[in-house]
Amino acid sequence: MQDIEKFVQGFGRFQQRYFGDTHALYDSLRARQTPGTLLIGCCDSRVDPMLLTGSDPGDLFVVRNIANLVPPCTPDAPPGVSSAIEFAVCNLEVERVIVLGHARCGGIRALMGPRQPQGETDFVGRWMKIAEPVARQVRGTLGHRGLDEQHKACEMASILHSLDNLLTYPWIKRRVDEGKLKLHGWYFDIESGALMAYSARRQQFLPLVCPLTRP
Repeated sequence: MQDIEKFVQGFGRFQQRYFGDTHALYDSLRARQTPGTLLIGCCDSRVDPMLLTGSDPGDLFVVRNIANLVPPCTPDAPPGVSSAIEFAVCNLEVERVIVLGHARCGGIRALMGPRQPQGETDFVGRWMKIAEPVARQVRGTLGHRGLDEQHKACEMASILHSLDNLLTYPWIKRRVDEGKLKLHGWYFDIESGALMAYSARRQQFLPLVCPLTRP
């Protein structure tokens, strides 16, 4: 019950901030939302997109799933994630899509580990098959390296895989080609506190926000 009370008190602070004396933001949001960014992130409780980016309500349209994956555009694509992406791009006409991955991702570690079906349904295993090509590639090129290095490589490569899968949606590809939509791959290093962004020109992740220098 202590957690519930924490959440209720947290809502009280939220209410005071956005519905108290200064309520202009929600006055403007009451009729409709106009976020400029779709962020596809992981469900991991340590990686809250709103908290990490210091966003206010209305800034981000957020889609979260295990390992921040984007399924390719196929007739049997999972409709939950695909429909949210479709709504953000086609209805809200966001200007950018950020795929935000992170270090120590449990979904990626499960993908890279021995295959162990979970219970009767194994929804997690079935979902993570989206990134199986990435896992095979990492095992093939880095199989002689340590597990931590393999996992990090797979975490980063899966972000690029999701960016590639975004371009299989015709309405995304069309808007990208027209210069109306930008795609970004970001990686949050939980261990150092750094934020990395993929550079297509350099073909690697480069620091957007460097780690803090500790005394």
